[in-house]
Formats: sequence, structure tokens, C-alpha cells
Amino acid sequence: MKKALLCLGLCLAFCAGFAQQTATFTNPLLPGGPDPWNTYKDGYYYYTHTTGNHLAIWKTKDITDLKSAERKTIWTPPPGTMYSKEIWAPELHFIRGKWYMYFAADDGNNDHHRMYVVENASADPMQGEWTFKGQVKDPSGKWAIDGSVFELKGQLYMIWAGWEGDVNEKQNIYIAKMINPWTISSERVMIATPTYAWEKDGDLPGGKHLDVNEGPQILIHGKDVFLIYSASACWTDNYALGMLRTKANANLLDPKSWTKSPEPVFKQSPETGVYAPGHNSFFKSPDGKEDWILYHANSNPGDGCGNKRSPRAQKFTWNKDGSPNFGVPLSTSKPLAKPSGIK
Repeated sequence: MKKALLCLGLCLAFCAGFAQQTATFTNPLLPGGPDPWNTYKDGYYYYTHTTGNHLAIWKTKDITDLKSAERKTIWTPPPGTMYSKEIWAPELHFIRGKWYMYFAADDGNNDHHRMYVVENASADPMQGEWTFKGQVKDPSGKWAIDGSVFELKGQLYMIWAGWEGDVNEKQNIYIAKMINPWTISSERVMIATPTYAWEKDGDLPGGKHLDVNEGPQILIHGKDVFLIYSASACWTDNYALGMLRTKANANLLDPKSWTKSPEPVFKQSPETGVYAPGHNSFFKSPDGKEDWILYHANSNPGDGCGNKRSPRAQKFTWNKDGSPNFGVPLSTSKPLAKPSGIK
């Protein structure tokens, strides 16, 4: 009997040790994947990123195990249209009983980039039929990328990065109201433009220079609304996250309602081997107890704005003033505990 109990104890200890070992993960989550986005519904994380020529979804109960996730191409554009090429920054949202995937695309000419959306009425976005709803545009009709949609106090809003005019000189952050998930119903309002030196690293060969604010994401915490955005050009190592802040009861279409942080809230860390972190999204752990940031970054300086950018995830906390504390981008050699509630 003692021998049997000893064997049982050793077996349980081994299983506990194995469970402890498998309860961690390391970044990156995939070898490549710019502009990562995810949402959580009915026990599953649905993930997507920029592929360039189609829309795809990964489905998993463990967001840190994307390499093993079910993957499906859900929509490919017809050739020869204004939205057939350079498909960037897709986002999947479940809004008022249906799925919507927003994306930017053009005809091969970046000057023609605009935002579009497809729709699916299925409960599971991996099932059913995705239909093209058309362009999502404000009255200006100007260049637009990185569209994201959120709802606050019953009102839908879209935020995105765009040009003030028709020339690629500066990217600003705009906001507008929506009457439904595919229709903007107000004039666009600029709520952020590059003003600080850390937002203005954007030199190109030939002497051209671009100032960039892009990739806006909403993070609501209590009575505060935060807009986290990417600043400086994505081909620079100084690509970083900035932050705007307002109150949930404020007029979101009033630029004066928003306050910009004077310093980046998440930036490169040569000490941990992480460069150009940006274009993020957020998620909760399955049990709802933890807040996590999902972002892309490079593992080497000078890796640029291509497919070397890989998705990474790490837990973040909150400061005493109610603002998010994202910390420092963590090393890819550091094992991290999986989000709480993932088995």
C-alpha cells in the first residue's frame, strides 16, 4: 500500500509539474503578423492580422497558442476593384447581433486607400457567409486606414487614421459617429495630430518625411476612455504607442475633450530585444480578471515595416490615476504565465 501511495504521489507531482510547465508561453505568438487584432466571444478568441490580399480568422480558446489555432480565409476580394490590393489592419467586431470585419484596401495605389467592411450573420464567424457591405466613408471621402469601431452609451463611433488633404504628408487620428456598423453619420473630427518629437520619426529615401499618428484603439476603464495609437513611421525603430484620454460622459467629437500624453506609453526596449512595438489591440483573460495588450514588434533594429513584425502579448496593470501601465516590452526569451482561466 505504501508503495502504491508513493507511486501515486510521484505521479501527481509529475502531473502538477507538467501542468505548471505548460501554463506558460513565450512571445512571439506567430513568426509574423503585422497589425494583430482579437476579440473574445462565447469562450473563444478570434484573431486576425494583415495578410495583404485576403481576410483570415484564427479561432482558439488559448490566444497564446495561435500556432495551433484553427485558421480560415473568410473573404478574398474580386480582382480589378478599388479594394483588391494592399489589404491592411483588419478588425473583427461583433456588433448588434452580427459580425463585421473592417479593413483598409486600395487598387495598388496607396493614394487610393479607403476603409471597407464585410458582414456575417452567423453566430460563429468561421461559419456562414461573408458579404461585402461596401466602403465605410465620412463626407470628406479622404484617404483612410486603420478603422476601429466602438460603442459608448448606445452610440457607435469609428476612429481611424487619415490625411487632412489628398497628399501623403501627415497622418492624423479622426473620429465620427455611426448610424449603423457600415455607415458614418457625421463629419469627421481630428482629435490627434503628431506634435511631439517622438511622433515625428519618419524620414524616407529621397528627402521625403512623414509625421504619423495611426492604429487607434479604444480602452475603457471605469469612467475613463483611453485612445491608444501608434506614433512615428512603422519603418522606424522608434514606432511607439501614444495615448489620448477623456471621460465617458464627454463629447468625444470635441477635440478639446481629449488630452494627449506628452510621452509614449509603450516604446522600444533594446535591453529586452524588442523594437518598434505598435499597432495594438486589447483583451481580457478568459476569467475576466486580467488585462492584456496584443501588439506587433520586431526582434532586431532596422527590421522595418514588413512581415518580420510579429504578434506578442503581455499583461498590463493600472496606475493610481486610472491610466494603463503597459510597462516595458518583454523579451521573447522570457516565459510568461498564460492569461488566467486558460487551461
